[in-house]
Amino acid sequence: MLGEYAERGEYHKYLDPNWYYYPVYIAKMKFIRGYLKNVPKTWRILDAGCGEGVLVEELLSQGYNIMGLDLNYSSRFVLRADITKMPFSDKAFDLVLGLDIVEHLNYVEQEVAIAEIARVLKDHGTAILSIPNLAHLYSRLDFFFRGKLRRTANIKKHPGDRPIAEYVQLLRRGGFRIIQRKGLSPTFPLIYELVRLITSKTQSAAFIDFLNLFAFPGWSLENILICEKE
Repeated sequence: MLGEYAERGEYHKYLDPNWYYYPVYIAKMKFIRGYLKNVPKTWRILDAGCGEGVLVEELLSQGYNIMGLDLNYSSRFVLRADITKMPFSDKAFDLVLGLDIVEHLNYVEQEVAIAEIARVLKDHGTAILSIPNLAHLYSRLDFFFRGKLRRTANIKKHPGDRPIAEYVQLLRRGGFRIIQRKGLSPTFPLIYELVRLITSKTQSAAFIDFLNLFAFPGWSLENILICEKE
């Protein structure tokens, strides 16, 4: 294990309910699992930047044709490789997942990674990305009143942090059409603090689902973007 996995261990396998990102992670994975239930098991799927390969292992056990790739982790489910230099032929996959990956790359690397995802996808293939949004509502309010952005993580962890509208433009320039967009974790200040201080400890899925009814994408901490390669 390298990078944060060397420091934190297999933290996606053994979730800490006090993890600040826990409510968003649970909601994100629920949405992704629900979406994939309708995907043909004949499709070839890549989970790019999959970490410990939690989703890869789970879907393989259900008969899906999926493989994982990560720069800092390897196992019998996960190939260690760089998302900006993926060792696959052109048009190799029907669907590529990139869940909370691009924000860890700098701006130049982000464009390369999007181009690589497009390269390995079949024509009209699907890419699903989850991406934190630097311009969530709480961040906008902080900037307005204090001149300080409320980042989605420290800048060393998320060097490519940017407003979600810029990611949308990046994907469009990279040859993708956005066919669905979903917000997670509305950051109305009091609600946001309530989620972080209470929901993560109670693990209340119903409460998280209720709050996400108000998750307007442009104001939310996280966006899920379902894209078609044009």
